[in-house]
Amino acid sequence: MNKVFLLIGGNMGHRLQNLHQAIDLLAATCGPVIQQSAVYETAAWGKTDQAAFLNQALALMTNLTPQELITTILSVEEKMGRHRTEKFGPRVIDIDILFYNDVIMQEPHLTIPHPQLQNRRFVLVPMQEIAPNYMHPVFKKTIEQLLTECTDELAVARFVNH
Repeated sequence: MNKVFLLIGGNMGHRLQNLHQAIDLLAATCGPVIQQSAVYETAAWGKTDQAAFLNQALALMTNLTPQELITTILSVEEKMGRHRTEKFGPRVIDIDILFYNDVIMQEPHLTIPHPQLQNRRFVLVPMQEIAPNYMHPVFKKTIEQLLTECTDELAVARFVNH
């Protein structure tokens, strides 16, 4: 079994319900979810004139290869109504592979570890909650260290469902 860290997020529809649905679909198609961070809310990143995002980090165990995993993830996104029309645009769900064991790979449609995670507080804050001492295989720094060094100023707040 392979340990994988994912970030799930979205800013369309019933955001919290969409995260729950994504977790259920990932568990059914990829493997058991063994850790979940709290849910965090952030302003949109990259294209800021849109609704705030909810994000959550997950750890799961899978027998899928990285290529099988990304294909399955894209299928889950499509099943949930994701349409890839605009980079950094609004989305029902977005599922990113952050880490796959300690694999380092770069292919045309898949780079592991995620190439921008060290620059994004909305990724590092939930990851730090579930794996603060996880060592980034490229930078040889823990998630906690990467978060301390991150210059992204986007506010990341624990989501409270009213």
